[in-house]
Amino acid sequence: MRKRIAVVTGANRGIGYEISRRLGAEGIHIIVASRDPAKGEEAVARLRSGGADAEFFRLDVVNEEDVAALANHVAKNFGAADILVNNAGVMIDPKGNRLLDAELNTFQKTLDTNFYGPLRLIKALAPGMCEANYGRIVNLSSGLGQLTDMGSGTPAYRVSKTALNALTRILASDFIGVDVLVNSMCPGWVRTDMGGPNATRSLGEGADTAVWLATLPEGGPSGGFFRDRQQIPW
Repeated sequence: MRKRIAVVTGANRGIGYEISRRLGAEGIHIIVASRDPAKGEEAVARLRSGGADAEFFRLDVVNEEDVAALANHVAKNFGAADILVNNAGVMIDPKGNRLLDAELNTFQKTLDTNFYGPLRLIKALAPGMCEANYGRIVNLSSGLGQLTDMGSGTPAYRVSKTALNALTRILASDFIGVDVLVNSMCPGWVRTDMGGPNATRSLGEGADTAVWLATLPEGGPSGGFFRDRQQIPW
């Protein structure tokens, strides 16, 4: 029986790297997908030094040719991916920016990475999961995308994460009847390049729920939004 195969985007640093490290410790083969080959290979070397089975694949989630190449690589070498963690994301709204002051280009660039990126990967990899009757898709979202607590500031980022949550719900309904589980999660305010040094949560705390969702047993939850392994409102 072959190892489970996990594709983790934006995996060369931060939460993505920690998710990869912890999945690797579970004996899962990790495809470290990131834009920068040097940083990606360095991440793979660190993962391997810790005992993980990992490889690098250059991927820019906004590039359809990159996504197609990844899908071909997975199909040729493994048949299908078992786990997809859509971790790559951007927050490019100017600090304190309000919606009426936001540039449309900021929305377009943010959505291209944070929403269309995961959508491209799901469309490329999920058919193989359905055919194999196994898949775990984890979308890294944010509490800033919650409609129940929506507020001002970072409008493009908020909209992109709300859209990602909608994608999670739609897909979960589409996959009823097959063992492909799709969930969103909020890592919280984590000490990363995006979160900054004053964030209140460690990488381990931020990654834990994603790892849990990526390794759910058959019959586990699907179509949910989670933080600290607990379901939270949309």
